Amino acid sequence: MTLNLTFTAHDVANIRFAISPLGEVVASARVVKDPRAHPLLRPWADQVRRRLQQVDWRLLSDLVPVPTATIAGFTCTPPSTSIPDLELELATMRGAADRVRSDLDEIPGPRTKRVQDLYDDPEKGLERLAEEVENYWRAALLPYWPAIRSLLEGEILYRARLLAAGGAGRMLTDLDDAVIWQDGTMRIRHRQVTGTRSLRGLGLLLVPCVFVWPRIFSVTTPPYQPTVRYAPRGIATLWERRRMDPPEALAAVLGQTRARLLAELDQPTSTRDLAQRVGLSQPGVNQHLTALHRAGLCSAHRTGRYVLYARTAVAEALLGDPPA
Repeated sequence: MTLNLTFTAHDVANIRFAISPLGEVVASARVVKDPRAHPLLRPWADQVRRRLQQVDWRLLSDLVPVPTATIAGFTCTPPSTSIPDLELELATMRGAADRVRSDLDEIPGPRTKRVQDLYDDPEKGLERLAEEVENYWRAALLPYWPAIRSLLEGEILYRARLLAAGGAGRMLTDLDDAVIWQDGTMRIRHRQVTGTRSLRGLGLLLVPCVFVWPRIFSVTTPPYQPTVRYAPRGIATLWERRRMDPPEALAAVLGQTRARLLAELDQPTSTRDLAQRVGLSQPGVNQHLTALHRAGLCSAHRTGRYVLYARTAVAEALLGDPPA
């Protein structure tokens, strides 16, 4: 199947990029439910599955079927700003009660009781969905978000350089193996959608999204902004265990032990695991992590009985080796 998106000069002038935390939540739910279909993302799925057993995300799961043919638009409305936070996107979702029934009517197949309850009382159902999304986010994505966001921002910077060097055609041609730009039309090899769609003079919103890999998701029907979500380059590097020696200058300021702990936090990690890696006691590691946390160099994320520590964007910059 091929989806053809036709561009006018006005549409080309209104191409823009955005990052979507809510989009990552919805797409990642597919990965948790079917990790075998996403081998590049399976290391992440294996890490978060146990933590998610303590989280009620049943309505979110019902709204993201596997295999995924269609997802109701209100679950992840195209972002209105370039770098929204999850709170802003959830506020937009909560305000979409008037879209719930029409969007769900377009989804084939029977509804679960939870989805039917959402259909019957959209405002109450969206409040439940927003709460589930927040809890899912804290358990599964927030500890990884600095690294994911760095990857996504790097992708947008790469696209901007292509645009500057070769124009919109160069930037769009290199978007994905499933995308071809030809004569003012973007042709997308698509699993579920075929035909030709106009962008309605609204331009195209491009949203790099880690967890859509290896697919492309599109939104082309009113009233939503025409959107294409695609996988950025370098996803596999997010889950690599890399031993990084901290810069000597940083170790001179923080001390060798704290600099080593920051270097080891290339993925969200527990105190026990860190203690085993660096050869310290857990109380000793806790003391150092507390100091790093107060300095804004690491974040702590509690989900039930799990507490994971992760580097912040400031620490990534100090280490001088942000994700590729």
